[in-house]
Amino acid sequence: MASPPPSGIFVPVPTFFARKTAADYNPTTPPVDIPTQVAHSLYLARAGIRGLVLLGSTGEAVHLTNADRNAVISGVRAGFDGAGFKDYPLIAGTAAQNITEAIAQLEDAKKAGAQWGLCLAPGYFASAVSQDGVEAWFKAVADASPIPILIYHYPGVSNSVPVPPTTIAKLSSHPNIVGCKLSHGALDDHILVASSPLIDHSHFHVFTGLGQQLLPVLTIGGAGAIDGLAAIYPRAVVKLYETYHETLGEKAGKSNGTGIKEKLAEMRNLQYLISACEKLIVRWGTVGIKEA
Repeated sequence: MASPPPSGIFVPVPTFFARKTAADYNPTTPPVDIPTQVAHSLYLARAGIRGLVLLGSTGEAVHLTNADRNAVISGVRAGFDGAGFKDYPLIAGTAAQNITEAIAQLEDAKKAGAQWGLCLAPGYFASAVSQDGVEAWFKAVADASPIPILIYHYPGVSNSVPVPPTTIAKLSSHPNIVGCKLSHGALDDHILVASSPLIDHSHFHVFTGLGQQLLPVLTIGGAGAIDGLAAIYPRAVVKLYETYHETLGEKAGKSNGTGIKEKLAEMRNLQYLISACEKLIVRWGTVGIKEA
């Protein structure tokens, strides 16, 4: 069985493109700005972020050529290695509908330095998609992928194709499917996956894609978050994750009960602030993250 990404806070980083003042700027197809990409990645790692998702929805992967994709992953990997962050966790997103193309992107991602892939559910013909079809699609990709994959369920960008907890539970037993990112507000579905007795949670990690759900998701067994706000305020999101684990999670000691009310109040306040800021992410999206 392949290993999942470590628990913690991951950032789905935006992809940075060349400024208008750059010598090679092209308004139709601007080149990627690898030095800025690396600088932002290192800033996040030094702020306590556990790993990055490159080329996800926030990373505008659908706008990139395969050459751009490979340049971003290999550039960030080289930047981490050069700064002393060897083997820093990198997850590469795929947005391909075609199984062969998704596998090709995963093969390229491995060569460029990513350890895991994040595969968006195929939803172009969502109204005709069956759960048997979704399950078969992910299994076919996982069977041939050279790196472990996570299921990416984001109805907002996949034509609302359903990937219910029952399907995720079935897929979780695949040796090369090691987790999921759930980017929707159905907390009951998070519970039915993260707390499911049918899933081996040492092999399959559940990440919420919404920082405004981080504290509730941690309490029901979630591994952490892959959260856009953490690209701007990484320390705040990491602080909530760490405070939870120091108070109620695996790091909690037997003698910390006297301060638990204070810690709970601190966590609730942090979750409130994060949730308030997440409204800005919803409003401004990738452009807002880059400007911040």
